[in-house]
Amino acid sequence: MKDQIVLTGIHGFGYHGVFDHEKKDGQDFFVDLTLSVDLTIPSNSDAIEDTVNYAEITDLVVEEITSNPVNLIEKLAGRIAERVLNQHLKVQQVSVTVHKPQAPVAAQLKDIAVVVTRSR
Repeated sequence: MKDQIVLTGIHGFGYHGVFDHEKKDGQDFFVDLTLSVDLTIPSNSDAIEDTVNYAEITDLVVEEITSNPVNLIEKLAGRIAERVLNQHLKVQQVSVTVHKPQAPVAAQLKDIAVVVTRSR
């Protein structure tokens, strides 16, 4: 499928991580989503009910970032992908990128991210 909806830089403050200080102090997380959706009908109808409500999906992502801490951002990304597919049946495939720019590593870097892709 070639049609996509892209949401970039969804922000939330969460407590995900392996180390105690990550679970205690928390940090910023950013999520990007690429949703594969057939946009033929909504591109003609101009009706919200014919597409995916990206406001609802954005809220879902923020909820996942800000609640239920996990050790790995791989788990967080997978959880977001599963919820998107379970709650938004028009989405055929979702790619979720979770960015953890303040990851505790010795080297100076701009970002660490994981990408998971899930399909129906």
